[in-house]
Amino acid sequence: MSTPEKNPKALELPWLEGELRLAGILDRRMISLLRAIEQSGSINQAAKQAGLSYKGAWQMIERANNLAPKVLVATATGGSKGGGTKLTAAGLSLLKLFARLEDQHRALLQQLNQSLIDDPDVMLLLKRQVIKTSAGNQLFGTIAKIHSGAVNVEVFVSLKGGEQVVASVPLATCVNLQLKVGGDAVLLVNAPDILVLGDDDLGFHGLSARNRLAGRVIRIHFDGVDSEVIIQLPSGETIAATITQISAEALTLKPGANATAVFKSNAVILAALVPTGDC
Repeated sequence: MSTPEKNPKALELPWLEGELRLAGILDRRMISLLRAIEQSGSINQAAKQAGLSYKGAWQMIERANNLAPKVLVATATGGSKGGGTKLTAAGLSLLKLFARLEDQHRALLQQLNQSLIDDPDVMLLLKRQVIKTSAGNQLFGTIAKIHSGAVNVEVFVSLKGGEQVVASVPLATCVNLQLKVGGDAVLLVNAPDILVLGDDDLGFHGLSARNRLAGRVIRIHFDGVDSEVIIQLPSGETIAATITQISAEALTLKPGANATAVFKSNAVILAALVPTGDC
């Protein structure tokens, strides 16, 4: 298995994360408090450094002291030195133990993350999960062909079920995304940009829109003016269209009815998961 040192850019995103916790209560927050006490010698200052209230810090310390075989934090009040708070030998030993476990925990997470990075199928799945966009529809596919023109480029993307979607993008965008046949792509389409053809219109060809995804209505949400129509494709993927409620009623759309989502190629926003080549 390769290590992060061999591939320094591999772990830019920690795909797998985990918190180190001992005995259910000794976690990073508790250890941070103990470290702050060791540095400042003051519960008040330590609480501020750890982002805790004074009362909350005391409650954590008292609970830890009560549960530990030996007291972790010792306090003194008054006296010639004005009192203070410090870690006992047991408390210092706990900090050393936790620091050692943190190093081992960090190394384990790096190893597990590297194993994920080394698996292309897993990475393809994970990268799709972290895409954030305001577009209502996100479809994933593979670039089947690219037709380049003087100004624009038509990119044909095959979906899971074999359907093809055409996206028209500027030539400069295609170059910047380093698109090539066989590469993975994300198609973003806003719901208001999608027309819906009902069951009686499925044979209608009088539209200039080139993308037509046929399926069945599985849900309709009405808000009194507009309606959101959710169409499930044969592959199981779904696409949402926003049309007026009057139009939805005129089309007699209901769950189980045949419907086709129709949208133009220039309504598609194209994104590449990973730059793979050039146009």
